Amino acid sequence: MGAHMSILETINSPQDVKRLPASRLPELAADLRRIIIKTCAANGGHLAPSLGVVELTIALHRVFTTPTDSIVWDVGHQAYAHKLLTGRRDAFGSLRTLNGISGFPKRHESPHDAFDVGHSSTSISAATGFAVARDLDRQKSKVIAVIGDGSMTGGLAFEGINHAGHLNKDMIIVLNDNEMSIAENVGALSTFLSRTASSEFVYRFKKGTEAFLNRMDVGKGVLQLARKLEDSFKGLFTPGMLFEAFGFEYIGPIDGHDLPALIETFENVKKFNSAVLIHVLTKKGTGYTPAEKNPALYHGVGPFDIETGKILKAKGGAASYTAVFGAALCRLATEDERITAITAAMPDGTGLTGFSTTFPERFFDVGIAEQHGVTFAAGLAASGYRPVFAVYSSFLQRAYDQVCHDVCLQNLPVTFAIDRGGVVGNDGPTHHGAFDISYLRHLPNLTLMAPKDENELQHMLATAISLGTPAAVRYPRGNGYGVALDQTFKLLPVGRGEVLREGTAAAVLALGTMVYPSMEAATALDADGVGLTVVNARFVKPLDETLIVEMAEKYGILITIEENALQGGFGSAVLELLEQRGMNNTRVLRLGYPDAYIPQGEQHELRAMLGLDSAGIAASIRSFLAPQ
Repeated sequence: MGAHMSILETINSPQDVKRLPASRLPELAADLRRIIIKTCAANGGHLAPSLGVVELTIALHRVFTTPTDSIVWDVGHQAYAHKLLTGRRDAFGSLRTLNGISGFPKRHESPHDAFDVGHSSTSISAATGFAVARDLDRQKSKVIAVIGDGSMTGGLAFEGINHAGHLNKDMIIVLNDNEMSIAENVGALSTFLSRTASSEFVYRFKKGTEAFLNRMDVGKGVLQLARKLEDSFKGLFTPGMLFEAFGFEYIGPIDGHDLPALIETFENVKKFNSAVLIHVLTKKGTGYTPAEKNPALYHGVGPFDIETGKILKAKGGAASYTAVFGAALCRLATEDERITAITAAMPDGTGLTGFSTTFPERFFDVGIAEQHGVTFAAGLAASGYRPVFAVYSSFLQRAYDQVCHDVCLQNLPVTFAIDRGGVVGNDGPTHHGAFDISYLRHLPNLTLMAPKDENELQHMLATAISLGTPAAVRYPRGNGYGVALDQTFKLLPVGRGEVLREGTAAAVLALGTMVYPSMEAATALDADGVGLTVVNARFVKPLDETLIVEMAEKYGILITIEENALQGGFGSAVLELLEQRGMNNTRVLRLGYPDAYIPQGEQHELRAMLGLDSAGIAASIRSFLAPQ
C-alpha cells in the first residue's frame, strides 16, 4: 500500500481549496505549517509571519478567486502559504535559493502574485491602483490588500488609506494585527490598535451603564439589546473610529485563526461594493512552539533544528559588522552624551539592542518610518545632538528626500550607519544594498566612506560622528575578517586612502568589501608576473584626489572595484576626476554591479556570479591587461 497522500498534495491551484470539504480545512492548515516549518528549517526564511496567517490565507483563497480577484500582500514575507496554494508546492523546497522561488511575491513567478513587494506599507496604495484600473476597465472583481499592523506605522500606508477612503472604491483591506512587525511595534497607532473593551475606561463605563439600566423599569430590555450590540460597543472605543474616519466600513476584530468565522466574514464582505477594513487578530508563529514563544527571533530566521528550535549557525567565526558597529557606538556614547541612536523597527537587525538597554533615554525606535526617522534625526542634530541613524541600505532609499533636504541642505551632523551595503543573500533584489553609493555621493556636504574590515568600521564611525557635518558609513551584512579590534578609536584623515601593496603593472582602487578580495587577486596575479598596487580607497566622498591622480600618472592604468551599481558609483567618481584633470588617456576598468537587479542567493554565490570574488577579480584584470 502506498504512502498516505497529504491533503496539500491534492492542492494544485486555489480552485482545489474551494472544492475541499470544510471539515478538511484544518488538516490543510496543519499540512501548510508542516512544509513551511520544514522548508524554513533547511533554507531559513520568514517563518513566524507565514505561520501566523495560514488560516487567513486559506480563507482568502476559499472565498476569492485569484488572479481575477487581486490579493496584494504587504511586504510579502507572510505569503508562503499563498505560494503553496497557488501551484508552487513542488518548487517550494527551492525557496530563497539561487534560481529558486522568491521569499516574496513575484509577478513573474505566478499570475496569482498581483504585485512585487519586499518593503513595507505599499499594499494599500497598490490595491487602490488596482481598484481604480478595474473600474476604468468596467470589470467586476475584488481587490484585497493584506497589511500587518507593523506596516501601518509607515506613512505610505496612511497616504494610501486616505486616498482610498476618499475614492470609496470597492476594495477590502485586511489588517492582520499580531501586535508585532519585526521587533515589537512602537508608536501611538500600535497602542491604539491594541485597545480593546478590556481597557479600564471601557470596563468602568460599561459597568456603570449596566447598573443605570438595571435601575430603570425598561432597563433590562435595553440591557439585553446592548449586550447583543457588544461588538458595536467595542468598535466605539477601538480602531473602528479611526478607520471609519478614513471612509472605510470597519469590521472586527475577529479571530484570525478561526476558519469558519474568517470565511463567513469574507463571504459577507464580498457582497459589499464600497471600501471595507477587516481587523483580524493573529498570533505570529502559530503552530510552532519556539516561534510562538519568540516571534521576533523567528521573524526572519536562518536554518534551524526543527525538534529543538535551535538556530544552526556556523561554529566560531568573526564578529559581524553589525555587532562591531553596535559595540563601538555604545563605547562612543559613553564618552559623548550628545550621541543618540535611531532605528526604523530594526533594533536587533541594526545592532542597537545593546544601546537600547544601556542608554534607553537616548535610543529611539521610530517604527517602519524611515522618512520620519531621518527628519527626526535632523531635528535632534539641529538641537545640538549627534544622532546616528542605523538603517539597511535598501531601506534608506525610502528616505532619500529627507537625507537631501532635511540633513544635507542644512549641513546637520547626522551620521548614517548604512548596514547591508552590497549583496545581502537570500532576501534578494528588494534587500540588496546596490545603490547607496550612487544615491548618496552626489549630495553636497555629505562625507561617504566604506571600511575594508570591522576594525576600520570602528574608526570610521568615530570619524563620522566627530565631523559635525552629515556623514555616512556603509558596511556589509555578515561577519568580518576576525582582525584585532583596536581599543582606542582613531580619527581618520578625511578623504585619504591607503596604499596596501605596491606593484608595477597597474593600480587597483578597491572600496570597502572589495579590498581583501583585491589583495587576494593581486597575490594570484603575482604568479603571472603581473604586479598590482592595491589601494584601500576608504572614501567615496571626498575622493583622495591626490592619490588617485598620482596612481594614474604612475601607471596609466586604474582598476576600480566596488559592491555597488556601476552607474554613478565609486568608479564613476574616479572617471569624473580624471576627466576634470584632463587625464583622459588613463585606461580604466570598472568592476561592480551591472545595470540589472541582482537575484537572490548566498552572498558568496552572488559575488562569484558577478565576478566580484578574488577569482573573478583576477580573471577580469588578467583579461584587461592582456596584450591588445
